[in-house]
Amino acid sequence: MATPRVRITNAVKTFGSTMVLNSIDFSVKPGEVSVLVGPSGAGKSTLLRCINGLERLDSGTVEIDGEVLEYKEKPLNHMREHVGMVFQQFNLFPHLTALENVTLAPQIVSGLDAKSARERGVIILERVGLGDKISSYPSALSGGQQQRVAIARALAMEPKLMLFDEPTSALDPELVGEVLQVMRQLADDGMTMVIVTHEMRFARQVADTVTLLADGGIAESGPPSEVLDNPQTERAQAFLRQISEH
Repeated sequence: MATPRVRITNAVKTFGSTMVLNSIDFSVKPGEVSVLVGPSGAGKSTLLRCINGLERLDSGTVEIDGEVLEYKEKPLNHMREHVGMVFQQFNLFPHLTALENVTLAPQIVSGLDAKSARERGVIILERVGLGDKISSYPSALSGGQQQRVAIARALAMEPKLMLFDEPTSALDPELVGEVLQVMRQLADDGMTMVIVTHEMRFARQVADTVTLLADGGIAESGPPSEVLDNPQTERAQAFLRQISEH
């Protein structure tokens, strides 16, 4: 049986007196798209940040491809070379063009030469539908285009795992689709992804597994047809009723 790309065992995380993650067990297979849903404050983004070492678990372990995550600078940096993360905010460098934003990390972190980094960057920007924007600065791009540059920037490191923390929540509604389309394409290409989202239709279309977090724990986990369309627990039913009313 293949080693999970991500395995979280008995994860506990508190902020002050608030228990955000309470004995969470969670795993993602290579090539799997795992979507995290749940009410605000349920710990979805915290779980994602723990996978990337941005937050440290109080107890429990995170493993990437069977290697336990160590909270030291060198192992963390090594892990992050293979794990891309896309946030709600785009965090692009405003003084760099789209292509320069995408090529920076491969050169600085991976030591790729400028010519190879440029060639890779052009291909990836074309892949996310921005081949005509390589010389544009972030201020000249729409929010959806900026988020696609942010995705391209993460892909430029050739990650084996992509983490998305509500990547469309800061976008105007008409721009959401173009970002989700890029993510659909990544799913079709076999990228392993963990996605925090409120876009339930998208979750139904792309997720192999949907995990519903609530009250510090996992309320339900399984295929979208089960978790979203036929929830078994009262907590999951209440959450899905609530979002269907909006």
